[in-house]
Order: sequence, then structure tokens, then C-alpha cells
Amino acid sequence: MIQKIKGTMDILPSETPLFRYIEGIMREEAEKYGYGEIRTPTFENTELFVRGVGDTTDVVQKEMYTFQDRDEGRSISLRPEGTASVARAIIENGKCSDPMPLKFYYIISCFRHEKPQAGRSREFFQFGTEMFGSESPASDATAIALAASVIRRLGLKNIKLHINSIGCKECRPAYRSALVSYFGAHTDKLCDSCKSRLDKNPLRLLDCKNPDCHDIAKDAPKTTDHLCEDCHSKFEMLKSSLDAMGIEYVVDSSIVRGLDYYTGAVFEFIAEGIGAQSTVCGGGRYDGLVESLGGPKLSGIGFGMGLTRIILAMREQGLDNVSEAKPELYVAALGERAQVAALGIVERLRREGHKCECDIVGRSLKAQMKYANKIGARYTLIVGDSEIDSGKAQLRNMDDGSQTEVSLDNFNLA
Repeated sequence: MIQKIKGTMDILPSETPLFRYIEGIMREEAEKYGYGEIRTPTFENTELFVRGVGDTTDVVQKEMYTFQDRDEGRSISLRPEGTASVARAIIENGKCSDPMPLKFYYIISCFRHEKPQAGRSREFFQFGTEMFGSESPASDATAIALAASVIRRLGLKNIKLHINSIGCKECRPAYRSALVSYFGAHTDKLCDSCKSRLDKNPLRLLDCKNPDCHDIAKDAPKTTDHLCEDCHSKFEMLKSSLDAMGIEYVVDSSIVRGLDYYTGAVFEFIAEGIGAQSTVCGGGRYDGLVESLGGPKLSGIGFGMGLTRIILAMREQGLDNVSEAKPELYVAALGERAQVAALGIVERLRREGHKCECDIVGRSLKAQMKYANKIGARYTLIVGDSEIDSGKAQLRNMDDGSQTEVSLDNFNLA
């Protein structure tokens, strides 16, 4: 038997109502904050992610699904994240000259070749937002407030906001030197990946999941102690803005994010009780991304929120009891004439906006009533030859068993 590829999932009709419920809240909140939906291709030129995400990141080096285009022979990759594609889209479609800020949101599938575990799959679903054209910490606070609003609407508790600033191109070199000096004294205890990162991208050492590296990183120099005056001022304004908005946070020097385009403020919303993959939302500022992809100098701030991890958190807190709406009516038919009549009744009611079902597999009356009860129909209508001839039938309330005579000609569920 052919089975699904490892790290992917089938989302069945019993599960899709929860996904739709969450996605609906995400759309509503994003649009409340002035974001418009954007849809970008599932695959892009590999160079977009190499330049945008960073060639030293694990995403580019180890995790992307990359293949050769059979027609043109160029390298193409399934998108591992959404930000680079949106940045490419605004450049290509001439949006960089539009009034600022530009605000976009998306709900997409992304692909990374990682070890599957709870909260981590190779195809995953992500709600993301991107804002371009504002260097003010007010835009950082707005992005964080939107993420917090979604989490609040979903009813989630015990999710903490962690913030940090990783500096800009002016103050990053001094911090980089401090990291190299610190971790260089511990090279004998670093994993092989971190030994490589020490020369190429020492910032990545701070979020290594290897236990030994993680312990060493606890005492590493803090980014906030090496910020230039401008970055320090902006980070203080961000904290003041969050305070004014009533959004609680903790300053966490270990938050650096895993992609090279981040600069300045970064943040994560971390859930308790869902296992190792506890970050349900992460994001930050990426002021040099658009320019690195051939566009003008244009600041950016955004985040990604994993739907699967949100669902894990909701299940942990008993918030996942979302089910498909039950049929309002089930029409049980006795005989061929009745089945034709039943089809006409349910189709008319469906066009009026009601969810209705009738028998289409030839069940007995007893089996039809059992099925109506199983699918949770609110009412049932039994139609046979005598009901067709008289134009009247009995409408049964499945909750209390009461019956009402109704006319088949002008029957409605208003």
C-alpha cells in the first residue's frame, strides 16, 4: 500500500473544523490590524532562500527540499518559510513605491527536511505577517500585539512573550567578536556544527539544541550589553510600548531566531506543556532583507505562527473541542418516488443556506433513522408514497421526539 511521505499529515474532516476555526480567527485579527492577504508560489528559485534566509543557516544547508527544474535546468526549492517570498513579491510587483507601511498576512504550507516529532513535521502550516516601511519600534509593538491578540482570541493561557535585540550592522561586529572570544575558549566541548558556526555565524551558537552547547551558551555575552545607542534606544521604546499596551514580556538574551535576515528586535511566544517544540510564534525585524534581494532600502518586521503547535497548546488546555456544524435536517425516503422527492427537498433547502442530508445509498428506514441520529441531525422528515400523495409529512425533533405536521410544498426550516 502506498503511504504518505514521512513527516507529512492527512487532515481529515473530523479535524478540519479546528483548523478552519483557528484560521478564521487569524484572518479576522490580521485584517483588524490592517493587514491584507497575500498568496505566493509554493516553490521559488533556490537563490531567493540562499540570499534571503542565509547560506549559513540550517534551513538552507540541511533542510530545504531542492530540485532541478526539468525545463530550464535551474535550481528550485519548496518554500521553507514565507518572508523571503513576500519580500520578493513586493519588489517584483512594484509595491515598494506604494504608501507605507505595507502590511501582508498569509496562511501557507512550508517544507523543511527535519526529524519529525510532536510539533515538528516536514510539511507544516504557518500563519505569517510581514510589515514593510517603518523603522519605528511602534511597528515592532504592533506586530507583537497582533500575535498576542490571536493567542488571546484562541483562549490560550501560559504562553509567555520573550523579547530580545540582536543589534544591527553597526553594533553586531563587536558582539560577534565577544561571542568568538567566549565560545573559542570552549571549542573542545562544542558540537561539530557549532565549531563550524564559530567562524561563519557565531550568533547561531546561542540557539543550538545540543545539551553541552546549550549549557555553555547560558553564560555567553548578552546581545543587550553590546547594542549601539540607536538599537538600545529602540529596544527601550519597544519595551515601553508593550508596557503601554498591557502586553507582558520577559527579556531573554537567548532569543536570536534561526534565520540570517533578522536584525534588531526579535521575539518568541513560548508555550508551557507541549514538549520540546514549545515556540508557537516567532519573529523579528529584518531591515536589510528587501535590499539584499535587489530592492530598495526598506525596513521590515514580521512573525510566523505554527498552526500545529497552536493546536498542541490548545489540546493541552482543553480548547480543541471544535466540531463540524450538524445537519439541520435529514430526509428519510421510502421508495424511488420518495428518494426523488427527498433530493428535491434537500436541494431547495441547501440553496436557502441550510445544511441538509438525505439517503443516497439505499438504506432501510431503520438504518436511515440510525444514521440521522449518528450524524446529529436536528430534525428528520420521513417521506413515502402516502406523504407524497397527501403533500404532508411529519417533522420530528430529534432532541425531544416531538413531531409536527408540515407541508412538503412550502416546507422550510426558518
